[in-house]
Amino acid sequence: MTLDVSRPVQGVPPDHVREADFFASLWEAAPFARLPSDAPAELKDLVQDLDNPKRVYAIHRASRRHNFQVLVERYIAQLRYGCDSDLCTTSTCFTCRRRTVGKAPIRRYNPTSARILAVYLASQDNPETGFCPYLKSLKEPPAALNSLVFSPKRPTSPTSPFSDPFSRRRGRSTTTRKNSVAHKLPPPHRATADNEETGEECGSNSSKNRPGRTNSTSGGRLYIDSDTGDMQPSFKVTERPISKDHRSFSANLFSTLAFKMIEWLTPTGLESMSRKVDEALKADADMNESSSVDCTILSTPTASDNPTSLSTSRPHSEQGRDMPPLLDTAQKEPSFDSNAPERPTPTVPTLPHSTNKDRPRRKSSAKVRAACNTTSSRKVSVETIGPGYSDGPPPTVSSPRLNGAVTDKATRPPKTRAIPDVSPSSSLFDELPPRPHETAPSGVPRSKADSTTHSGVENGVGDGQLSRSPAPATTRQGQKARVISPPEKMEPIEETLPDGVLPQSLKLLNMDLVDFVCDVLQDDGTSEKHLFEPPQITGSSLGLVERPRAMRRTKERASPYPKRLKTQWKYFIEQSLFNVLSDPKKLIASFAQNGELLDSHSLWYCMVRLTRVAPTLVFDGLWIAAASLFGPPKSLQSLRSPTTKVFMKLEKSLTNVEAGHLTAICLHALVAAAPLVTDTRSLYEMSTIRSSGLTLAGGSTAARLCLQYHDVFSDDLLLRLARRLFLAISARRCFAEMAVPVEEASDRSGDDLDALRPLLAQLELVGINSVPGLQATQAERELHEVRAPTLLLDWAKTVILDEWDGNPVISFNSPLGGALTLLTAMYEKRQSLLLGDLQFRIDYFADRLDSIDVPVAWLSHNPSRRSKHLLDYPFIFNPSSLVSYFRSINLVRMSQSYEEASSLQTRIKAIVTRDGLIKNAHHRLVLQEMMRTASSKYLILEISRDHVVRDAFDQLWQREERELLRPLKVHLGEEDGEEGFDSGGVQQEFFRLAMEECLDPEYGAFAVDERTRMTWFVPGSLVPTWKFELVGILVSLAVYNGLTLPVTFPKALYRKLLGESVDELHHIADGWPDLASGLTELLEWDETHGSVEDVFVRTYEFSVDMLGQPISREMKAEYTSWPQLATMGDESRTAQNPEDASLVTNENRNAYVSDYIRYLTDVSVRPQFEALARGFRACLHPKSLSLLTPGILQSMVEGVQEIDIGELRKYTRYVGWDASHRAIRDFWSIVKRYDEDMKRKLLEFVTASDRVPVGGMRNLQFVVQKNGEEDEGGHLPTAYTCYGTLLLPEYKDKEVLRERLAMALNNAKGFGFA
Repeated sequence: MTLDVSRPVQGVPPDHVREADFFASLWEAAPFARLPSDAPAELKDLVQDLDNPKRVYAIHRASRRHNFQVLVERYIAQLRYGCDSDLCTTSTCFTCRRRTVGKAPIRRYNPTSARILAVYLASQDNPETGFCPYLKSLKEPPAALNSLVFSPKRPTSPTSPFSDPFSRRRGRSTTTRKNSVAHKLPPPHRATADNEETGEECGSNSSKNRPGRTNSTSGGRLYIDSDTGDMQPSFKVTERPISKDHRSFSANLFSTLAFKMIEWLTPTGLESMSRKVDEALKADADMNESSSVDCTILSTPTASDNPTSLSTSRPHSEQGRDMPPLLDTAQKEPSFDSNAPERPTPTVPTLPHSTNKDRPRRKSSAKVRAACNTTSSRKVSVETIGPGYSDGPPPTVSSPRLNGAVTDKATRPPKTRAIPDVSPSSSLFDELPPRPHETAPSGVPRSKADSTTHSGVENGVGDGQLSRSPAPATTRQGQKARVISPPEKMEPIEETLPDGVLPQSLKLLNMDLVDFVCDVLQDDGTSEKHLFEPPQITGSSLGLVERPRAMRRTKERASPYPKRLKTQWKYFIEQSLFNVLSDPKKLIASFAQNGELLDSHSLWYCMVRLTRVAPTLVFDGLWIAAASLFGPPKSLQSLRSPTTKVFMKLEKSLTNVEAGHLTAICLHALVAAAPLVTDTRSLYEMSTIRSSGLTLAGGSTAARLCLQYHDVFSDDLLLRLARRLFLAISARRCFAEMAVPVEEASDRSGDDLDALRPLLAQLELVGINSVPGLQATQAERELHEVRAPTLLLDWAKTVILDEWDGNPVISFNSPLGGALTLLTAMYEKRQSLLLGDLQFRIDYFADRLDSIDVPVAWLSHNPSRRSKHLLDYPFIFNPSSLVSYFRSINLVRMSQSYEEASSLQTRIKAIVTRDGLIKNAHHRLVLQEMMRTASSKYLILEISRDHVVRDAFDQLWQREERELLRPLKVHLGEEDGEEGFDSGGVQQEFFRLAMEECLDPEYGAFAVDERTRMTWFVPGSLVPTWKFELVGILVSLAVYNGLTLPVTFPKALYRKLLGESVDELHHIADGWPDLASGLTELLEWDETHGSVEDVFVRTYEFSVDMLGQPISREMKAEYTSWPQLATMGDESRTAQNPEDASLVTNENRNAYVSDYIRYLTDVSVRPQFEALARGFRACLHPKSLSLLTPGILQSMVEGVQEIDIGELRKYTRYVGWDASHRAIRDFWSIVKRYDEDMKRKLLEFVTASDRVPVGGMRNLQFVVQKNGEEDEGGHLPTAYTCYGTLLLPEYKDKEVLRERLAMALNNAKGFGFA
């Protein structure tokens, strides 16, 4: 048989039931935000009713708090008890830890340690991924409750009854609310026979939970104090005496009441506390049946009778596991005296509550929590803790002292601690205003009820207040309640909301609405307190033209403005922002017009204003909306397996355009959070500092700005949003690659940037066609053109540094991969984004990656969709690091070739010795000759000065690759008696002579521009192509051995050698400046001053002079070759010149410029360049060339031509001299006044090269050594070019030094020992 996957599932999964009941309970208790009465008329048409509980901000906050508590509870169970599965591999599970250690002893985490780890794990992104898959529901109460002791507290005055905070609220009809959300939630899961067998009660359908059911216990939990009218608990809670190390930061922090209440207020914890309270009150009632009491206690149902409870009834034998009976523990503790006057009055362990009469009493949320309290009917296999193990800390804990010192303080005896008083009515919504239809408790005298009426401030944010409603209402028992009259000084309060009224919110946002809501929050003083700078934003502070207010409140001019309306506006705006910003469709529609996003400046302005009034709400809402980016597009949904139909359907996915718009909006919000600066220099400085992973300290302006930047870029909410966005960019890239067939992947390489295209289009200068929205000054617009891309780069760098684990191989399906994708996309468009190469660099990596091992390992790394190497993104490294990596690769390859030859030479010598295997002398000579090439450890060139190029070509032609990769040794002019030890200087002299001869225009291979001294190929040259290949080998050898050449090529050549295109005017500006200037003028010509064809009179052809004859060809796409002189006769050279070529017009001038550049740098010299490129790649690894840019390669080949004498003096070393000696001071005084030609001669005289190597003077060896005392006929200065040493005699005065030095520099030639 096969599994019937299409069979419908009977019933609703338990998780859906719990979620449905949980949100239904919150819907009944949550306060509703409504549009205030003084709203402008234009706003009323933009308001909608909300019938989905998940779209209500108050419910969202309550559910998040509840979910975090549940996460902590599950992690504690996982850390302390484990899953008892032999297949468990979760490192944080106790079962896995116990199996891993084997027979070694293992210590279980104590409650404090488990709480610390659980809070940390639950605070991470996607905390559910850390759960053990085999973890079962824990039936035991939380270990944190073991330290609590519940004891009865006797009232001192007559009381009035009140409802139980642990019971479900009754009497008030909630049918309207339930019906309004019925279509949003799954149907209620009614109790079945299976439920009855397991003791499970679901929803309000159980007959056991009908209104009017009495409590099984004999006592109640609350009473009304007749003196104050306040609700008072009939019991108190204290903690057992425990000892802890008061010098431990973690123990003191995570043992506080706030962290313990995370465990106490979970559904399991509340259920356990409810049961213990009932047991304590019942036991006390049994012991005091005949005694008189001073208060009347109302009997209420227990939490186990909660109609909305989904918890499973525990067997009696399981209720006391790991916890002694409550009353027995209380009786054994004599310090817990219920009548002790010095103890504060404890109550239910919820959030602390002040007894100030100006704060409102909160409603109970026990119903809400009980609704989500579901325990499995399956029993959890948990290892029983032995009698020797205690949940709490040991009786005495002391911190270790240095050097074994003994503490000088006596151990303090443990003290009991009472839990601070909290309001019995506190709930998940205790940070929100009370419901307008909340009523006074029944049975309370009018005077007492009036005295208990007070206003409250919502979570300390703002000063707005909401008072209780005076309208009649019913209590939870269905009784008519007396209305609480407000104090005389309070503002008028709103009317009671009738049943069926839903919460309200704005449908969408726009620039006018953003200005309105931000102005309201700023004017009322109810905006969120934050650390962003500046704290408040107006249009004038941003350099914008002041925009008149489009909407005003009708009572805005009232003085003072009612506090009640301030609070109403605050919660309506918060509800509206949450409803719009957390919904991707509404968010996109709010900031787009006619399918196009607002321009970057307008979008940034909206986000700046929103993030300065409600940053937490804004970034949390955007984080929720960004989750929709992970939904696969429709083109991929058809690729899913048919079995996916049995699972719950995902929300509607976004198209590539919508995903791009959403990504752009969220990234602009991150940009808006950065501190505002008024100049681009500060932006560049902060970006450079942050790319190094550093920050400034001190009291300077730059240091303060740097700390403000650090506060923003290290904010948890912002980092969470940034990580999700960059992870979504990686996901969208994967979706694009999956949607494209493998055979078409190369043709659609740009599809992986779909999510970034709207963003890049906004930021590009050509994106001015986007919808305009703001009227800003020119200075502000220019600043934003730099600010937006620069801050986006900073956010990408921040995520890269935050996510990088030190491994150069990175996972591309991660936030780090998404950040690198954004950097790559922006780097490719850096010209239009006004970004320089310097802004993409992350100097943090240069100091943390090994300069030899990392590049060598990179050569063997094969990039894939899942993993990349950091060196695959060379633009994030500085040029000096890239040159170091490039030379490390060449050095390792050279070392390998040397070692292979050396090893082979050693083996051959062992064979050809007289005592070796080969006895015949002739055979030994033949073997040595045959193996000479393979066993030679160096590439040795014997060069004469009279035939440098001929000797070099003869010895390099048809050499094997392994020979070229060996260390180079040059013997130059030795047949003429020159004595030169090749330590680099002889090689420099050889390459200088060889390249000087090869590039001589008289040979007809290359031409030199008289103005720029640039060297370029001669089109159709008579020189055979194999000679160009040998020139390329010479260049390759020089780069491979780390030498510079006295050549000057245009940057276009280096772009072509690296495989980059040459199609822009700035690509040829350095080699042909006059041509580039003329073509630029052609493109920018305004035809109002005359037509293009009349003014420029250019024909659509490319023409060059070849051996004194003009050769022209009309530029067309089909022409891919240029005529070569070696294959043409004298009469046919001009025969094919076009006679009537078309003129360049306004319509084709752009195409003319592109074609002209292509013919100049490609078509006319293609055979010559391809031959040189083959030789250039002879010694260099193709992958290593991808580390270089055209500019870096040019500096490695040509060096740096500008010679800074000050820098040269800074890095010069002295032998026999002192830097302060008179002769040295005279020497630098003379050299400083040299012109550029004499500076190059000096550098060539000492180092054999007139160029500064890449990296500057620090990489140049320049030594001044003393060579004799002062002499009347002293000899000239000499130099060891092999070692970069100048031998300088001590002359009698400065003039003699100037004369002798100039004579030496002008007549330097050849090698010898002075």
